[in-house]
Amino acid sequence: MKECPFRKGIIGATLASLLDMTPLKLIPAFLFALLSLASCEPAGPKVAPPQTAMKTDINDKKGIPADHKLITLGAGCYWCVEAVFQQLEGVHSVTAGFMGGHVENPTYEQVCEKNTGHIEVIQVVYNPEKLPLGDVLAWFWAAHDPTTKDRQGNDIGPQYASAIFYHNPEDKEVIDASLENASKEFDKPIVTQIREAETFYEAPENHQDYYFQNKSQGYCRLVIKPKLEKLKLKN
Repeated sequence: MKECPFRKGIIGATLASLLDMTPLKLIPAFLFALLSLASCEPAGPKVAPPQTAMKTDINDKKGIPADHKLITLGAGCYWCVEAVFQQLEGVHSVTAGFMGGHVENPTYEQVCEKNTGHIEVIQVVYNPEKLPLGDVLAWFWAAHDPTTKDRQGNDIGPQYASAIFYHNPEDKEVIDASLENASKEFDKPIVTQIREAETFYEAPENHQDYYFQNKSQGYCRLVIKPKLEKLKLKN
């Protein structure tokens, strides 16, 4: 399957160029490559996450129980934030996918071409009695940099926009209040889009539960793992 340019292209190009280098140039080039890869992870967290109990079992459940709610979040690469929300007690399931575009049933490759208008998102089913929406949003602000438009580190493009898609009108008031509070914690204006939920298109099966199924993969080790460490989560 084709990867987005950074996730696959820069890693492949870096490895290829290293093979052609003399030993004198190899070490500094290798260090630069690691720094470039790691820079996908924004500095932070700028906002401290709330004190939330962690799951002992991160396996997602199916369906939406009657007492649960739904929210869809865009915070850069969906692999990164999926691994965060999967660990929170009160989260029933996290599904990676796409929302907000104008093309029906987009493929991952089409979204990577940046022409469909879709944003990489995670759809979170949660129990508001165990994890209130305010805490869900606090984790959202802590898990990414909402002040960079269409970008998280070296993941660049409209598919990486910061966005909150609400599924219930009553949630909008909570979201607006959370945004106002979060704005006080950042040096730059927050550019997060707040939109009513649209059609959700699930990402391919091999993109689900990505970090915990692919911990040895380069992007997981160099980008996702440091994010989880900063947030003091299981990695």
